[in-house]
Amino acid sequence: MPLFGRPHRTGQDQSSTPQPQPAEVGSHEYSLKLSYSAKSSEGVRLKAGPGLVQRLHSMLAGYVLGESELVEPLPVELGQASPYIARMPGSAQWLQYHHERSPVTRHALVVLESVDAIDLVYETLVCGLLSGETDTAGYPEYNAIVGGVVSHFDEVTGDLVVRAVVAWGGKGVRGDTDRNAAGILAGLFNNIAGDTHAVGTVTVDRPVPQSGAEGMACPHCGFNSGHERPFYCPKCGMRMVRG
Repeated sequence: MPLFGRPHRTGQDQSSTPQPQPAEVGSHEYSLKLSYSAKSSEGVRLKAGPGLVQRLHSMLAGYVLGESELVEPLPVELGQASPYIARMPGSAQWLQYHHERSPVTRHALVVLESVDAIDLVYETLVCGLLSGETDTAGYPEYNAIVGGVVSHFDEVTGDLVVRAVVAWGGKGVRGDTDRNAAGILAGLFNNIAGDTHAVGTVTVDRPVPQSGAEGMACPHCGFNSGHERPFYCPKCGMRMVRG
């Protein structure tokens, strides 16, 4: 038999025999479960008065840990901005507009906007860390509570409508967070109702602004309301000059 010759084959070639396919194979599984929650109170109607921004910040007194931050309504051209990363170009607009805000505020906006608890098209938010800890980057832990007060101007009366809002969530769930948030919400609501300009509670109905570039611009602050004939500016509350 030649040393390097081809061996003589006998029987069926084993390499051509079909092999059974396994029904299952070993695998590594990956998943991410996020849990976002928020609570909102009834609205409190306030008559317009001096020091409005300072009054909104003071409504967080006794509950905010550190500084509170003001988030004004979005410019009308950014009405589609959202924190949902899969929605372009809205997510890019959202990041560009909010990139200079504190980690606490960005976290609060993500949670509150994700559960549709606020609408920055027409509402103003004053928020901060209300309970819990932050990580080394300054972002609230999943069981930390963030929030504050949300306000908008009534298009008919010109009154400021303010409500309390709290939120929490992330990669984890803790049973007592909901109970703690309810207590903080009640305290914030009492702070709002205790304002010297408060005239009673009201059910908050979201207005439906007509979006687009045809809205009237406020002559006082320049904000485009997104409405054709608004009575009051959604940002500064000043009465519009109507032709």
